[in-house]
Amino acid sequence: MSAESEFGQLPFPEGPDGPDEPDAPALVPGLRYVADWLAPDAYGALLARIDAGAWSTELKRRVQHYGRRYDYGRRSVAADVRAAAAPPVPEWLRELAARLNGEGLMGRQADQVIVNEYLPGQGISAHVDCVPCFGPVVAAVSLGSRSVMDFSDPGTGTKVGVPLAPGSLCVMTGPARLTWRHAIAARKSDPGPAGGRVPRGRRVSVTFRTLIAPGP
Repeated sequence: MSAESEFGQLPFPEGPDGPDEPDAPALVPGLRYVADWLAPDAYGALLARIDAGAWSTELKRRVQHYGRRYDYGRRSVAADVRAAAAPPVPEWLRELAARLNGEGLMGRQADQVIVNEYLPGQGISAHVDCVPCFGPVVAAVSLGSRSVMDFSDPGTGTKVGVPLAPGSLCVMTGPARLTWRHAIAARKSDPGPAGGRVPRGRRVSVTFRTLIAPGP
């Protein structure tokens, strides 16, 4: 048994849909996973919209901010709206935010969106999305390549890897949002069926959040 499976790693299944939705909440309290929230044509169109926009290279990975800019150095959103200026959330993202709200997945419509691009070998360290900045629900859509998101509970040391399929949705509430940390390991492949490896391609995540003190 690999070290990753000892920590609760879920390898990618033989089928195309990623993990079964009922498994994720049992592994990470407050986490909801929907494998096919976006159909292939829909997430392909969304990725094309994203790539038509301007990318920031402030980090090792490329990002796009909408609604309000998050300050990675200070780990906060500036109180001064001008200091955290970002393009307004475009209509094509507002439509998805409205869908999330309409399906009862968020308490109100998201007004801050961040897009992250992960090339093979890139990742993000374990973290909790800024609690003083953002509301109690964080929802993220995965596009492009499959990847694994690693969740860890600092209180118990429990670690769980959740495979993310393209077009899938992760909704973090309760402990998954406020206690458990989530990360993407900086590697070029993930555990696969029968002890194999699944190479990573380019993955893009679209994360929807609500501001604690919404700006104008």
